[in-house]
Parts: sequence; C-alpha cells; structure tokens
Amino acid sequence: MNTASLEKVWAPRLLSVLRIVAALIFMAHGTQKLLGFPASSNPAPEAFTLSWIAGVLELFGGALLIPGLFVRPVAFVLSGLMAAAYWIAHAPRSFYPVLNGGDAAILYCFVFLYIAAAGGGAWSLDRLLNRRRTARGSSPQKRAES
Repeated sequence: MNTASLEKVWAPRLLSVLRIVAALIFMAHGTQKLLGFPASSNPAPEAFTLSWIAGVLELFGGALLIPGLFVRPVAFVLSGLMAAAYWIAHAPRSFYPVLNGGDAAILYCFVFLYIAAAGGGAWSLDRLLNRRRTARGSSPQKRAES
C-alpha cells in the first residue's frame, strides 16, 4: 500500500474513527455531570449554570457527533466550549496544563476544531445525506428541467 492510497482511502475513515472515539469519551463527561454515570463525588449541577450548560453540550454534542450529524457546527461549538472551559476552570489554577488539569480540555478543543474544518469523514450521516442530495440534484430529470 502506497502513501497516496493511505491518504485517499484510510484518512477519511480514520477521521471518522477519531470523531466517534472522541465523541464517546466526551459524551461520558456530560453523562457524569447530568446523569451521575459514571458515579462522581460531585453533585449534579443546578439547571442553567455554566456546569449544567457544559454538561448539556457534552451530552448532546457528543450524541450528534457519534453518528456524524451536523458535524461541522457541532464540533465548532464544542471546540469553543473546551477553550472556554480551559480558560475559566483550568488556567487560573496554574500556567502549566499538566499542573492545572487542562490537558484534556486543550486536546478536545483542537480535535474538535480539526473536525469542524475537516468534516465528519467517510462514515458520517452528513456525508450520506449530502451524497443523497447531490444525487437527487444531478438526476437526469432535474438536469432536463433546468
């Protein structure tokens, strides 16, 4: 297998794998905050607090990213969420991410920013829906009508 084949065939598939795995792990943060699973010593946040809003975005944003629906806008919002989380919750503790516990927030921020730019990959509902729209738009009947 040559490099061109890797890039053309496997890069879009691995982008989907990255999206799915990141979303599954990210979603667990939302389930922990809002649903208490996995169990945590932190109580559930009160509705409409920053922590509650973060939990809602983590849970529902992750749930949309897993199948690859509305990938670009959702990933962009989640990237911003993680940037804000870093500066609000982690950066005040220490300048160094390894000391302030913000490593994951930084990684999520840039993974989601990349996904927002690159799209959902080969295995996403967005791609499937776009392919169907394109096929309908370029059918012989549609071309004859225009």
